[in-house]
Amino acid sequence: MEQIELQRVIESILFAAGERIAVSQLASVLEADEKDIIEATNALADELAYNRRGIRIIRLEDGYQMVSSGEMAEYITKALETRKPPKLSASQLEALTIIAYYQPATKAMVEQLRGVDSAYSIGALLNKKLIEDAGRLNVPGRPIQYRTTPVFLRTFGLSSLEELPPIEKVDLGEPIVEEQQDPDQLSMEDVNPEQVSVGEN
Repeated sequence: MEQIELQRVIESILFAAGERIAVSQLASVLEADEKDIIEATNALADELAYNRRGIRIIRLEDGYQMVSSGEMAEYITKALETRKPPKLSASQLEALTIIAYYQPATKAMVEQLRGVDSAYSIGALLNKKLIEDAGRLNVPGRPIQYRTTPVFLRTFGLSSLEELPPIEKVDLGEPIVEEQQDPDQLSMEDVNPEQVSVGEN
């Protein structure tokens, strides 16, 4: 398949998907080398940016996603004012920061660093799809581990976790055994009055 045709197909797939599509998946569907997929998608992304189109294609780790241009945020917000961006309280931001830098991280690890119960914050981050289940830690109690998602990268304008600002990490020693509580069962009815808006492009 010629690159122009490859670009057209990739563009239609990304538009229809509305979420990140892995390069490997595109290569499999289109029966093309991953190198050709990356080259065609990057060229398409450059063309959209050069012509200042209302949409962009961004790289998210091992895949691509079509998003709206940041320049159009004001108009999109007005047109879709009923769609509120995710809001994070200060406690949720703290928990998310810890998970982002220490992932995969357990609830006990988050609580050790924050010094307070973090079940509600983790439940909120799961519901907002900023973090996800990353399996269980192989220690007594088998606590759930959490990691960030492509939604996290897109929300904070990152291509990969390598773009996170460097920090000095705390040595947490041996994993803590924790009593399990499923954050998915936590209520999300109450919203912290002190909230920070986190918008999407």
